[in-house]
Amino acid sequence: MGQAIGHMTNNFHDTTEITTAQALAQAYQSGRRSFEGVNLSAQNLSRLDLKGADLSHADLSESDLTQVNLRGADLSYADLRYTNLTQADLRGACLIGTDLREAVLTGTRLQDADYDPDETHFPKAFDLAAAAMRSDRP
Repeated sequence: MGQAIGHMTNNFHDTTEITTAQALAQAYQSGRRSFEGVNLSAQNLSRLDLKGADLSHADLSESDLTQVNLRGADLSYADLRYTNLTQADLRGACLIGTDLREAVLTGTRLQDADYDPDETHFPKAFDLAAAAMRSDRP
């Protein structure tokens, strides 16, 4: 039993050491994909490749995510309020419960991204049909 606990601790990644875009990029480039709950509000993350990353419950509010690659990323319950997602790639991303209020979504690719009509929050006048997203409810 002690070995199992030790093994779990070795796989646990503490996101408190990820406080800058550079630290996030370095961790991702080294093969890490789990950044659940990371706090990177008001950071410049533009043009980063974070394809398939787990950023669930992350605070990315007020950040610049221009042209970032978040294809297939888990952004469930992430705070993306006031975030600039201009020309970002979120195709196939999980946006269940994500808060995108006041986000800039100009040219953002959202095809096949999953969302919850009751829990995902979009900017005013956002056109779900044009975005070609997938509701997780029938």
